[in-house]
Amino acid sequence: MARKPVARDRALEAFQAILVDDGERAATLEAVAARAGVSKGGLLYHFASRQELVHAMLEHMKTLGDEDCRSMAESSEGAARQFLRNSVWAGSEIDLAIVAVSRLAQGREDAAREALQDLKARWYDLLLADLGEPAVANAVLHMGDGLYYNASIGWVPANQSESRVILDQLLEVLERLRP
Repeated sequence: MARKPVARDRALEAFQAILVDDGERAATLEAVAARAGVSKGGLLYHFASRQELVHAMLEHMKTLGDEDCRSMAESSEGAARQFLRNSVWAGSEIDLAIVAVSRLAQGREDAAREALQDLKARWYDLLLADLGEPAVANAVLHMGDGLYYNASIGWVPANQSESRVILDQLLEVLERLRP
């Protein structure tokens, strides 16, 4: 049985962490190797270039996005309610991947921008299928974006019961918007 490429995973995790913590410009091959605890040669064995790291990060986000979309589509309470529940920043794998890819997009990485647009389009399609009305699907999409952004910068209370009140209010509004 083949061994899992631990060094490769560590390098990708390090790349993501640097993007999230320090931004796109700080995510050099040297910085990634140092953070992953591998030599630059070891990093280059798994990722021959920074562009390959970028591609792997985009694939990682896509995989997590696939899982998120699947959970929305299969949710017994509906895609829109699941979307809003998932929009609360939790520092989860998908949260960190989205932030990392956003940092790449801010650094003029067109493929990152396209990957984010694709994920948002997939969410919109699921919301539209659930809600049946484009304006309502857009409202919920942007409601989720606002919830995510505000939670990620600490404007949604860290206290779970207080943040739960906000989410419950938004879910109530969602039901009033539902056609």
